[in-house]
Amino acid sequence: MATLALAATIGCRQDMHDQPKFFPQRGTTFYADGRSVRPQVANTVGRNQLHEDSYFATGLVDGKEGDGLPFAATAQVLARGQERFNVYCTPCHSRVGNGEGMIVQRGYSKAGNLHTARLRTAPLGHFFHVITNGYGSMPDYASQVTPADRWAIVAYIRALQLSQNAQRADVPSGARVESLKNIAESEGMPASFAEEWKLPATSVTGTTDGGLMVLPTPGSATPSAPAAEKPVTKPTTPGAAPQQQ
Repeated sequence: MATLALAATIGCRQDMHDQPKFFPQRGTTFYADGRSVRPQVANTVGRNQLHEDSYFATGLVDGKEGDGLPFAATAQVLARGQERFNVYCTPCHSRVGNGEGMIVQRGYSKAGNLHTARLRTAPLGHFFHVITNGYGSMPDYASQVTPADRWAIVAYIRALQLSQNAQRADVPSGARVESLKNIAESEGMPASFAEEWKLPATSVTGTTDGGLMVLPTPGSATPSAPAAEKPVTKPTTPGAAPQQQ
């Protein structure tokens, strides 16, 4: 018994408890400045905080939204931006960026119209900053979209804005400009192919045909409603006769 008791006392030393150590926010006499918390070593970077190009990571220059891309807006960048925009942005902003996305039509807060005069002239850093940090009812997408993809979306937004507000002065000197309607006709398209069209503001209208939504095509008349609809059989409790509506 004495041997077992002696063995048990070996593990009861207080060395780990009484070891010299610093406590956060407490002073010490070990350092000349009396602080236990030491300043970071020069050039120390925290985990996930290595931003060699701060504009690439924030879209800000001296705390203000910058205007420009941190890399060239190539065709590949625009294609990537379009793909990411269609995934993350169209539910609210729609594919043309008018703020009438499908979830907005179903009652979500009104999304920003990217084609307003204010946003057409906004610096590119503004869009990057909003995607990164959110704005109003729009949440941030920093965890879903990488910085490179955010800039690709920004590039596509600017191209999308230009597509909806292009002017003849935007055409390079010497380039040939043709009417979209003439191009459509030369390709064998119907005359109505290039007519102006708009997305529905709040809802999609049309007539039903066998449970499918039939929409009027641009330039054509709205299809007439079916002459008669088949009755819908409504399930009832077991043993009861079916009801028709």
